[in-house]
Amino acid sequence: MKTTLLPLNDPDLAQTDLEAVLGVLQSARVSQGGVVDQFEEEFARYIGRKHAVCVSSGTIGLLLILRAIGVGAGDEVIASSYSFRETAHAITLCGARPVFADIDYWAGTLDPEKARKAITEKTRAIVAGNTNGHPAPWGPLREIATAHDLALIEDSTEAIGSIYQGKIVGSFGDCSLFDFSQPGGLISGEGAMIVTDNDDTATMLRRLRNRKIEERSSVVLGAWPPLQAGLSDIAAALGLAQLRRIELLLARRKRVERYFLEYVRSFEGIKDPYIAPEVDQVHWFLYVVHLGTRFSRSSRDSIIDDLRQENVEAAAFSSPLHLQRHYFDLGYRRGDLFVTEKVADRAVALPFHAHLSEDQVAFIVGTMKDASINVGAGTAIYL
Repeated sequence: MKTTLLPLNDPDLAQTDLEAVLGVLQSARVSQGGVVDQFEEEFARYIGRKHAVCVSSGTIGLLLILRAIGVGAGDEVIASSYSFRETAHAITLCGARPVFADIDYWAGTLDPEKARKAITEKTRAIVAGNTNGHPAPWGPLREIATAHDLALIEDSTEAIGSIYQGKIVGSFGDCSLFDFSQPGGLISGEGAMIVTDNDDTATMLRRLRNRKIEERSSVVLGAWPPLQAGLSDIAAALGLAQLRRIELLLARRKRVERYFLEYVRSFEGIKDPYIAPEVDQVHWFLYVVHLGTRFSRSSRDSIIDDLRQENVEAAAFSSPLHLQRHYFDLGYRRGDLFVTEKVADRAVALPFHAHLSEDQVAFIVGTMKDASINVGAGTAIYL
């Protein structure tokens, strides 16, 4: 079976999305305006937070959060190096030093005990993500943050709709962040949303984001140089239209997830996707397969190449931040984060979106099985 390209992600757009964007394009306002305000209001209601602030990207969103809470030069921020998205770059962009702590082997999320051991007198905040849709252990992380008087920042980019101990993700950080670029359950092309319950933080976020036209002559607001990091009404219209049918979007992705689970169980020694006992619901960001320990990083790359030869777009799920050049210059080396490196070397992200049929999922899984045999490592593949 030779296929047309099966992309890693394919936006789940509907006629209502197109009509929402067209409505803005035909209006007198396409830059940030009333649609952004409406998107913020409805998103805050969906998450159950007091404030929502639209920004231009996840990286800019985290940068604004750190600046709003006073993090800067000489400070340290604890974060995970294991992430598909690189919002953690914002830590160095604000002048602080990222201190990477290792992850839980099964969930892929920041390990609370390892984060606690990384705290110093310079630590100002902890940034934890809901990795690939699986919620981080927010109970223990909150206890640590409170005990050490640290800000707790939640990156929920990869997990919209997931539920931890009865509460939706985005509920747990002092500030929580969602990025809406591909891939993901809700996309607006580009852009992100910060949610918080703190009035002062929300006010400062807006001051640092941009100036509205009517605020340009304000003497008071002139004290804070903004980044001009707002979102357009065009992008907000797409995000708002998708938000209004988010439960349907997530349900369609769940259907494809069930296809994957059915077919991957045909692998020898397969394990179901790990979900921690305290987690009620996981909405996966991508469908990630973890190769067994007999596989190397090079054999992982060979499997990805084999999949691409069959027009299946696959990718290494994570290129750990601490192994990238910028952080290498800060003193990080391979071997610093054993679990992160072990997991990242063997994690393969497969196409995952609502447009995949059962036959296409069967083809993806069968092709990966053949590829794993081709590299001489049998079928020791685990989810």
